Amino acid sequence: MRHVLMAAQRSGARTNLISGPLLQLPLYQPENLDRGENARFLVSELARADGIIVGSPGYHGSISGLVKNALDYAEDLRADVRPYFSGRAVGCIATASGWPGAVNTLGALRDIVHALRGWPTPLGAAINSTENVFDEAGRCVVPRVAQILDTMAEEVMSFAVSRGAWRASV
Repeated sequence: MRHVLMAAQRSGARTNLISGPLLQLPLYQPENLDRGENARFLVSELARADGIIVGSPGYHGSISGLVKNALDYAEDLRADVRPYFSGRAVGCIATASGWPGAVNTLGALRDIVHALRGWPTPLGAAINSTENVFDEAGRCVVPRVAQILDTMAEEVMSFAVSRGAWRASV
């Protein structure tokens, strides 16, 4: 995530990494409108985003419950001017201990993005975490993976810029 966000920043994006404790949210309940600070922050950041990068580890062949629950909070955007992920490019990154889990998780993320009316980038990243892809400092040490993540950032940025230009002309 940090690698792709840094690539987007180099292209002029303002980024915000929402991970770890900020994603430890109560189980999403649409009928319960009482939202904690972290949930309100997540939903407001999603609402103002022109592009989104979603990453998940693969657990048992699919996305983690933590990430799925956080994505469920996008339901709070159903009545927004831009409902759900409408009009936004979404890059998807999946990591898992082996190729089958990484590829299945990537597919699940892309399906969820479609269901949320987002535009998954043509290139998604399935990363096999059994390989040494990142060093101790978190730097990508596999050139092909770095290239994939950089390209994904470019795709999100390109879509966001062209979509912004289109909205301004309408």
